[in-house]
Amino acid sequence: MFENTRPVSACRADQHTSCHHCDVLVGLEGLHVIDVDRSARAGALIVTVESSPSGTGCPDCGVIATSAGRKTIELIDAPVYGAPARLRWRKRRWRCGDPDCSTGVFTEQNPVVAAERALLTRRCIAYGITLMRRENLSVQGLARQLGVDWHTAWRAIRPLLQAAAGDERRYTGVSTLGVDEHVWHHVDRRRRGPKELTGMVDLTRDDRGQVQARLLDLVPGRTGKAYADWLATRSPEFRAGVQVAPLDPFAGYKNAIDAHLDEATAVLDAFHVVKLGTAAVDEVRRRVQQDTLGHRGRKGDPLYGIRRLLQTGMENLSQAQCRKIERVITADPRHEEVFIAFQCGQELRAAYQHHDLRAGRQIAVKALESFSSCPVGEIARLGRTLRKWRAEFLAYFTTGRSNNGGTEAVNGLIELARRIARGFRNRENYRLRMLLIGGGLDGYLPT
Repeated sequence: MFENTRPVSACRADQHTSCHHCDVLVGLEGLHVIDVDRSARAGALIVTVESSPSGTGCPDCGVIATSAGRKTIELIDAPVYGAPARLRWRKRRWRCGDPDCSTGVFTEQNPVVAAERALLTRRCIAYGITLMRRENLSVQGLARQLGVDWHTAWRAIRPLLQAAAGDERRYTGVSTLGVDEHVWHHVDRRRRGPKELTGMVDLTRDDRGQVQARLLDLVPGRTGKAYADWLATRSPEFRAGVQVAPLDPFAGYKNAIDAHLDEATAVLDAFHVVKLGTAAVDEVRRRVQQDTLGHRGRKGDPLYGIRRLLQTGMENLSQAQCRKIERVITADPRHEEVFIAFQCGQELRAAYQHHDLRAGRQIAVKALESFSSCPVGEIARLGRTLRKWRAEFLAYFTTGRSNNGGTEAVNGLIELARRIARGFRNRENYRLRMLLIGGGLDGYLPT
């Protein structure tokens, strides 16, 4: 059955003959495969290639050059059949025919295969970037696949990420700009600097009305100044193009938007508004718990037993769960405050969930007018907060439900990438990796 099976090196040709089938398999335009072998020591597949014999001219003066021998270099290529691959390129060397030319001897180059003096082929770099972008592969994981160390892999990829990150064209067409913060490390600030970073995310909708969130940048700090300074460094065209700016209820971000985005409508993020309402309900429950029983909630306490139900949307509660809430509330007149807070929290949810934006806005306006005068102190405080953010709160209903959800989705990608990499030590490396994973460099990289 295996009588005609030949070893890998059986298609090896002489120095002037190539194998067409190997050429097709390897797929390097302008180069021909003359040998294929597998290293017994490293287990890597070694492919030897050379260009077709042809004349060439001096790159400086154009005079026809004569052969000056060969120079074999070894490049790291993309893995083949699960094994690391090495490309041995027998480069032709040429001598300029003009004795007065300063070039003298030069070596052939093929920028499609690899940059001059590069260790990795362009195909290998594109392979690594694609896996890091789409599959959350860490640099160390890529290095293992290539059979190299971390520094070799990152030194080849980092310049491309830096060039793409510095391309101002990435900011073209941004009409909706989200902002949020996150913590990128948990060690001593004296060792790695600020823990907090502010991230800017493009939330512009596509032709189908869908948000394709992409991370635009990460800057140190979690302050309004960090956001304002980043906006100030952008072009006037960029700032004028931003029409909607979703944000968390943080005055620093609002001040930055007012100062630098004159044409933008600030929109308070719906998730955080509902979260404020849910937190107010929980504060009321805990206070009433202390007032009635004199201790924190324990197993068997009525209010403690419905704490999760009070944080759930009415539309998700079963009839049995609704009856349980009713039993606990009616069991003690002092529990009435909890029910009032629960109703207010549900009113906020109803405003955002209504299919008709005009009707939802009417519910939101009603909440603005009633919450601040509520006899329950926590709800009154929530009402004052919402009145302070009135324009931003109601802007949700006039901007097509704009929100910061895409920004939170990007933060989720960032958290996943940080866990896979098991932490980062260099903030600039972290920024480049997250820009890649967050889609901020799409279209500007060889992927």
